[in-house]
Amino acid sequence: MPKILIIDDERPIRSTLRDILEYEKIEVVEAEDGKSGVQLFRDDSFDAVLCDIKMSGMDGIEVLERLQILNPDIPVIMISGHGTIDTAVESLKKGAYDYIPKPPDLNRLLVAVRNALDRNTLVEETKTLKKKIARKTSSPIIGAGKAIGEVKKIIDKVAPTEARVLITGPNGVGKELVARQIHDKSERSKAAFVEVNCAAIPSELIESELFGHEKGAFTSAIKQRIGKFEQASGGTLFLDEIGDMSASAQAKVLRALQENRITRVGGEKEIKVSPRVVAATNKDLKTEIERGAFREDLYHRLSVILIEVPSLNDRREDIPELITHFLKLVADESGSTSPEIDQKAIKYLSEIDWSGNIRQLRNTIERLCIMAESKIDLSLCKKFA
Repeated sequence: MPKILIIDDERPIRSTLRDILEYEKIEVVEAEDGKSGVQLFRDDSFDAVLCDIKMSGMDGIEVLERLQILNPDIPVIMISGHGTIDTAVESLKKGAYDYIPKPPDLNRLLVAVRNALDRNTLVEETKTLKKKIARKTSSPIIGAGKAIGEVKKIIDKVAPTEARVLITGPNGVGKELVARQIHDKSERSKAAFVEVNCAAIPSELIESELFGHEKGAFTSAIKQRIGKFEQASGGTLFLDEIGDMSASAQAKVLRALQENRITRVGGEKEIKVSPRVVAATNKDLKTEIERGAFREDLYHRLSVILIEVPSLNDRREDIPELITHFLKLVADESGSTSPEIDQKAIKYLSEIDWSGNIRQLRNTIERLCIMAESKIDLSLCKKFA
């Protein structure tokens, strides 16, 4: 149930507003002057505030300014029986969400309150979304062990350059995170980071995905499409699972890397592109080259710098820190408090086999958080890990 604070020195006005709002299933808290209103706002959580402009003692504009300092995201609707255009303009300039004259028109009041509550909800959703985006795009590489430390050192050295990078390692070790770190620490960080999962796109569509197509290039090409190479021009193009790319697409990628030019499917015009290419694979590309499944010349184009990301089993010293990180992450995403975890549980999780690597650990922590009553202990880990 939303909660609104009413700050007004006239009891009849407060009672009228309370009746209206409580009928709309809104919880109401009253303050008879500005000083007590500010104190209530400081001590409690509200979704919106209705504040009289003309009050004895601290007037509404001063109250508004103090509320803005305490929490600028909470909408404040100013009300006054002595309203003028100048007063309304002044309150809006100071940060008021809306202004309503006394006696308040019922429909006008309800519309203002509903809009304020909707706006407050939107602000919270936007904050949550920004946090999720920030976690996805700028998450740090967790761990201080020797194995992951070497990876971090290479990232710091290679990121400021334009060198192409090939990231290897088994599924779930965080190859995409390494690619994002390279992008975020590069001179291209303000431009786009464009990802292509080569294994997830059918071979007959991969060329259109990478290079785009012209209208009418094939049956379903009802309009022109810009490919990933163009989208990432000036930024970073991350080719994930490149070992699964078709031979035809490999040849065209090689040409694009050699000439910094591409041609859209069904087109004739050459288009200049300038993405920095970072690729990743869970396959042994040298073995794939020997059996004719991957081009050796493309391998050498991609692997100017090689980064091998260790498996989680090879960096067990980082598991306690990763557990703490994922506990907080899961709690933030669910809007809850993360459960405690005892040392025996951490020790157990640090010693078991993690064939699915970081991805498996993250999923396991989420499962344990869901199943835990208040604490993650050894018995719970043995049952659900």
